[in-house]
Amino acid sequence: MNPKLIIVLAFLIYLSPLFYHSYLAFKAYKKDNKRPLQRLKKFFKYTCILLAVLVGIFATLNHTNFLNYERPMTYDKYDTITFENFRGLEFFQKSLYGIERFAYVVTTIETDIEEDSVSIASYFHPSRSYVYNTHSSSTELLTHEKYHIKITELYARKIKAKLVTLRKPSEKEIQDVVDEMLEAEQAYQQKYDYDTFHSYVLSEQKRYQNEVDSLLGILTEFKHPKIKLND
Repeated sequence: MNPKLIIVLAFLIYLSPLFYHSYLAFKAYKKDNKRPLQRLKKFFKYTCILLAVLVGIFATLNHTNFLNYERPMTYDKYDTITFENFRGLEFFQKSLYGIERFAYVVTTIETDIEEDSVSIASYFHPSRSYVYNTHSSSTELLTHEKYHIKITELYARKIKAKLVTLRKPSEKEIQDVVDEMLEAEQAYQQKYDYDTFHSYVLSEQKRYQNEVDSLLGILTEFKHPKIKLND
């Protein structure tokens, strides 16, 4: 069944008592009996509060699965990552272009600016990342998703490589470099998915793997999160 239709039906079922009480209140009001209307207002108030709480819980779990939480992982844990670490919840999406063998990985680059140094680290977020089947044995799909993590690490290193070329950069200048690289990273991630069709174009997948590994190797000196800023 269409996920949007499921939401609409669930919403209508949830609100059905409200519709019923509204009908009773309307009938009583025509007979100059206002007590059902007062009860309707109270019922409406608590219905909205409960609905807001339920929507909040639903949205929170859809963003980060706190029921099966695993803290963000730094790049040095890369080799230990499997689909068992993909703990996020996806309530409705059951296929990608009609394909049920898919996953979705969430990564970030975190920055901590100090007086004479800056820490820039890439993170994989297990409880925000999702796989259709946590018992999937597809090494190709896992490799594809893990290269998203490598790409994020690559751009974290690129940020550090550019910052060390600056002399006495201000906090704004540092943030400008970070923002520019984050935008470039997102563009590269999207191009990676598009060119490889989410791992299905094997020749492109191999090409990207070689390219990313090569660039990571070139920037090995920036693998540590913290760098000193030039005076």
